[in-house]
Amino acid sequence: MNALSIDTAARKAWMGLLARTQPAHLAAFMPDLPDHAVLRGPEVGAVMVRGRVGGTGQPFNLGEMTVTRCSVRLADGAVGHAHVQGRDKAHALRAAVVDALMQTTEAEAVENRILAPLRTTETQARSLRATKAAATKVEFFTLVRGEDK
Repeated sequence: MNALSIDTAARKAWMGLLARTQPAHLAAFMPDLPDHAVLRGPEVGAVMVRGRVGGTGQPFNLGEMTVTRCSVRLADGAVGHAHVQGRDKAHALRAAVVDALMQTTEAEAVENRILAPLRTTETQARSLRATKAAATKVEFFTLVRGEDK
């Protein structure tokens, strides 16, 4: 499988999942790394985070966020990249290796062994947060008074 045959939306989804996952979770599913050469990093830097008022207003600079990036090449030539929040170099390295593996014939095995469990963990965490938030929801209603008619 070459880089041109990779579905861009699918790659964006697994790279986002790898960036959002807790470093310890990724390390638990991938304790050992295959042979690889580090092309770049892992390097710690900062990026400017931009925001929009109400999600649709004019963009503004919200502030800087620390990120770690890494690029690797596997023995078969597949290249993987990763950008993760924070300063965890091992997390960035593992994420880049998974990205590279997803571009090889091992993609299905990596999906089943690493990405699917991480996706399940993320879904459960989001559901728990939503349940906790729903418990604090306040319903407002207005009573119609006689003089309002």
